[in-house]
Amino acid sequence: MTALEKELAIQDKKFAATIERLRNRNFSRNLPFLILSNKLPEGQGYYEYADGHIEIQEVYTIGADIETRFIRTLSEAETIVVRNDFKLKNGLQ
Repeated sequence: MTALEKELAIQDKKFAATIERLRNRNFSRNLPFLILSNKLPEGQGYYEYADGHIEIQEVYTIGADIETRFIRTLSEAETIVVRNDFKLKNGLQ
């Protein structure tokens, strides 16, 4: 492994740890964690909650206000796929 590869591996671990801390912080504050995906239409995202469920919501603006609109709650099988994709993409365990 080259020095560059080692440095990239260290940076990847730091990134994954930061993402996991943000996710846990949101959950501890009873806030959802936003998971962005190119599998959803523009303006939509997955909102993961501490109880384990994930919703699709759309974010839009009305004047200077940012609003969200509930689209639907994912099934348990869909939730597993989204969570696994997110963890793989971000190097999380």
